[in-house]
Amino acid sequence: MGWFKSQMWKVLEWKDESQDTIVYRFDMQGQEIMSGSQLTVRESQAAVFVHQGKIADVFGPGQHKLTTRNLPILSGIGSIWYQGESRFKAELYFVNTKQFVDCKWGTMSPITMRDKDFGAIRIRSFGNYSFKVNDPAEFMREIFGTNGLYGVADIEGNLKNLLVSQMSDTIAESGISALDMAMNYQEFSNMIRDHAQPKFDAMGLELTDFNVVNINFPEAVEKAIDERASLGILADQMGTYTQKKAADALGDAAKNPGTVGTFMGIGLGGQAGGVLGSTFGAAIGASQQQAQQAQQQTAATAGSKFCPNCGKQISANAKFCPECGSKLATENLCPGCGKPVSANAKFCPECGQKIK
Repeated sequence: MGWFKSQMWKVLEWKDESQDTIVYRFDMQGQEIMSGSQLTVRESQAAVFVHQGKIADVFGPGQHKLTTRNLPILSGIGSIWYQGESRFKAELYFVNTKQFVDCKWGTMSPITMRDKDFGAIRIRSFGNYSFKVNDPAEFMREIFGTNGLYGVADIEGNLKNLLVSQMSDTIAESGISALDMAMNYQEFSNMIRDHAQPKFDAMGLELTDFNVVNINFPEAVEKAIDERASLGILADQMGTYTQKKAADALGDAAKNPGTVGTFMGIGLGGQAGGVLGSTFGAAIGASQQQAQQAQQQTAATAGSKFCPNCGKQISANAKFCPECGSKLATENLCPGCGKPVSANAKFCPECGQKIK
């Protein structure tokens, strides 16, 4: 019965002077907690009572007068009456619920991903993240154990490995391309955070922030990214530069009908490497139409002539103008070979036949 004579704790509190302590075990020094004792829990803290290895009662921020009413679990399993007072035999832990920010993560070895444009490639990446304890009891059950002190350094390695694993799974499940990753860091970061959060929930944690700061790609991918950046093109948008170049090239093609077939032959009218498709396709279609019209006009001109009186276009074999009725000059032909000769010719320049 000697332990009944030990002093009772009347004020219970923890002043955190560190920046990275997650759980602190209050040193009871073999003493008991007296009913009516004052428990002070500061903002961004939680107090957890543990009796014989089992979590009993949890308190949030505020000042709490400990009685059998607000310690329902501990009162039932760990209270002792002595001289008309209730005393509690338990361990007390303070859990830091603030955000732990700017924690670092990175790939220790390259991650292999299958890209739709470049095939299998190996990438490295690094960044930062923030987290906090959002379920103190769950965190103590799943992670903390019975340590006297638990800090960020004790869990940081596990969280890094978890995040890298979730990044790899996110890439595989989403099918995101390397170029999209490189040009949309924030969107990619949010995808990984959402994918990893259920794993954090199971530990009583919340992944409050996650950022991809840099991704190291193979040289071929880096070159493709630089080329897109130099053209001012983002992701799947070709922009005005490509449209202008397509219009200029196909405008020249319209002036020279023979080049349209060449463009079609190399595939620019249909796919254009899967990137220029719609822009070149529409422009080439218009160019073909212009070229066909030009060819039709040329053919029509070749089989006709113009009336010297009214200027109307008429058939090359017409002897009278169908518009004004003027008689048209007939062409002089050699009586020997039938070749055209000038009106004043005396001999045919082709066969030597005398004309006049």
